[in-house]
Amino acid sequence: MPALVWHKSSYCAQGNSCVHIAAHQGTVHLTESSDPTGAILRTTPTAWAALIRTVKETPSRG
Repeated sequence: MPALVWHKSSYCAQGNSCVHIAAHQGTVHLTESSDPTGAILRTTPTAWAALIRTVKETPSRG
């Protein structure tokens, strides 16, 4: 597999708490800045879209 091209979340502030995503051959890969080669989660584009939709539709609790 070629090297993944990671994209940092546009909501990332300064520091090591950023979500990075990459897409490759029908799979969405997610990791975080503090350990980008550690825990890499993989999901389908459908599941990723459902998560993003849910996050956008859920009122903020903060």
